[in-house]
Amino acid sequence: MEPSWLIFVVVILALIFDFTNGWNDSANAIATVVSTRVLNPYQAVLLAAGLNIAGAFFSTAVAKTIGKGIVSPDLVNQTVVAAALVGGIVWNTVTTLMGLPISASHALIGGVMGAGIAHGGFGVLNLKVLKIIFEAMILSPLFGFIFGFVFMVPVIRLFFRTSRGTANRIFKKLQLLSASVMAFSHGTSDAQKVMGVITLALFSGGYLNSIEVPKWVILICALAMGLGTAVGGWNVIRTLGARMIKIEPVHGFVAETSASLILLFTAHVGVPVSTTHTITGCILGVGSTRRLSAVRWGVTTKILYAWIFTLPGTALMSYLAYKVFASFF
Repeated sequence: MEPSWLIFVVVILALIFDFTNGWNDSANAIATVVSTRVLNPYQAVLLAAGLNIAGAFFSTAVAKTIGKGIVSPDLVNQTVVAAALVGGIVWNTVTTLMGLPISASHALIGGVMGAGIAHGGFGVLNLKVLKIIFEAMILSPLFGFIFGFVFMVPVIRLFFRTSRGTANRIFKKLQLLSASVMAFSHGTSDAQKVMGVITLALFSGGYLNSIEVPKWVILICALAMGLGTAVGGWNVIRTLGARMIKIEPVHGFVAETSASLILLFTAHVGVPVSTTHTITGCILGVGSTRRLSAVRWGVTTKILYAWIFTLPGTALMSYLAYKVFASFF
């Protein structure tokens, strides 16, 4: 059994990562509802934070996938987990300050892969599970784009003869519901990933006999993510809510509803997908029903570059962090 102080350090790092996850991802839940002025920013972050916490208790299927799916739990130690989290924390913090919505899922998975490879080589990776995870992460923005586009078309036809003022009043009320479901589904999907990392650390340290998420782990991860969401990554919120396309209540409602359906399904079956990629794809799909030129592709391209470099970037940082930590522990 590894020293208890090292487990404590890992848990603290995991909660810091969870905080930065909620900080960057607060935009996923509230960017559209803030940009359409359905809620003011402070009302929105409080709503999202509360529902993030509630969503974390919905399922632990994704947590189990993270805990035993990326690397073999028997072949890692606390230094691996700590290094993985450090890489993710640095990446989340830098991109949030830059106003870039990135995938904390990619950051975490890349970190676990990089630190795991540094510790035991490529043999520690579970390639079959990683293949499923990568496929889901690549397809999630595509499905988001398709869902957003397909869902938006009948809404446009249904309300074609409705005045803009009337439509805005209707969808402002509906967007309160869709934003709430989006915040809940975000908590359901993202809080579980850190639960999985803490559970992996407890198992590899000999404190658990199986990859089953303890109740206290669910609670502290939910609270950490909720706190990060409450702080709000305002630069990222502006990017998602205003810089990509001009959002009106109907667009926000359709994008949030489409993303929520995808996220709740994937959380139920235990596949960790990117909340950021999903909602961004939905926003782009909704915006494209107006015309492709309605989307600000310059901003979208910068976001795409951040997505591409997230996994290899965090893998490299976590690999180097492991080498540094291993020389001390």
